[in-house]
Amino acid sequence: MKKVDDLAERRKTAEAAKAALLERFKSRKPSDDADVVARAAERKAIADARNERLAKRQAEEDERRAEALAAEQARNEARLAAEAAELAAAQAAEDARRRADRDRAVRVVEDDAARKAQRDARYQARKARSQG
Repeated sequence: MKKVDDLAERRKTAEAAKAALLERFKSRKPSDDADVVARAAERKAIADARNERLAKRQAEEDERRAEALAAEQARNEARLAAEAAELAAAQAAEDARRRADRDRAVRVVEDDAARKAQRDARYQARKARSQG
C-alpha cells in the first residue's frame, strides 16, 4: 500500500500548497496602498526610461543608416561621374583618332595626286623634248 500512501500524501501536499497560495493572495496589500502605488510608479518610471532609451537608440540607428545611405549615394554619384568623364575622354580620344586617320588618308590622297601630277609633268616635258 505504499503507492496509495504516496498518492494521498501528494494530494495533501498539493492542497496545502494551494491553500497557502490562496492565503498569501488574500493577505496581500490592497492596490490603493501607498507602497503598492509607489512600486507601480517606480516600475512605470523604469519602463518609461527604458522606452526613452530605446527610442533614442532607434533614432541614432536611423541617423547612422541615413548617413550611410547618403555616403553610399555620394560614392555612387562620384563613380558615375568618373565613369562619365572616362567615357567622354575615351570618346574624345576615339574622335581624335578618327580625325587623324581621316587627315592621314586625305594627305595620302593629296600626296598621291601631287606625285601623279609631278610624274605627268615629267612625262609631258620628256614628250615635248623628244618631239621638239
